[in-house]
Amino acid sequence: MNFYIMTLFPDMVLRGLDYSIIKRAKDDGKVFVNCINIRDFSKSKHKQVDDYPYGGGAGMLIKPDVVYDAYLSIKGKLSKATKVIYVTPKGKRLNQDLAKELVKEDELVILCGHYEGIDERVIEEIVTNEISIGDFILSGGELAAMVLVDCITRLIPGVLSNTESAGDESFSNKLLEYPQYTRPFDFLGKEVPSVLLSGHHENIERWRRDKAVECTLNRRPDLLLVDTIWVTNDERP
Repeated sequence: MNFYIMTLFPDMVLRGLDYSIIKRAKDDGKVFVNCINIRDFSKSKHKQVDDYPYGGGAGMLIKPDVVYDAYLSIKGKLSKATKVIYVTPKGKRLNQDLAKELVKEDELVILCGHYEGIDERVIEEIVTNEISIGDFILSGGELAAMVLVDCITRLIPGVLSNTESAGDESFSNKLLEYPQYTRPFDFLGKEVPSVLLSGHHENIERWRRDKAVECTLNRRPDLLLVDTIWVTNDERP
């Protein structure tokens, strides 16, 4: 999969995605991460990319022309169906179902905001989907973009060394993951549950399922009650 990340801080993104599973996926040619520096498209002598918002208010906005020109620099490489995702607190909440849909794409463009955001006109012009990683504010979209890339990359076939790893993790089946244990058997007086030592696979699977349901009911009961619907708008030039 090809990721095109439009950002003011390409080094931050590239360095953050150069470790562990994502690095291995890149080295194996399963993932390509391309960063487009929005600042390179500023026509200002001092490479200014922001300005004061009309109507007043605190903070600065990223100008629409620099974002649009950055997008045009890669548009010729993209298919007409390529999704352009703006990571923003106003977007649809990222979850595992959404990640499973996105991993079906051959390429994705991710737009990172900064300051007080981006001029709405360019968002309307190029963005097809808006995604949020949670109900909180970050200094910019770079961390959210990295979270999105990591979440999707793990689902690409062959990326994880154990083909069952992605299927057993939290949210893969609307449940949080069951508790897991390793050696030593006794840690601070707490022993590993005996069922896990029984060798009885059916009982172990039943125990894990029961614990996953119990954990979900206690911590995230909403996962058992609400199905997520992701609304998209693929109309863009």
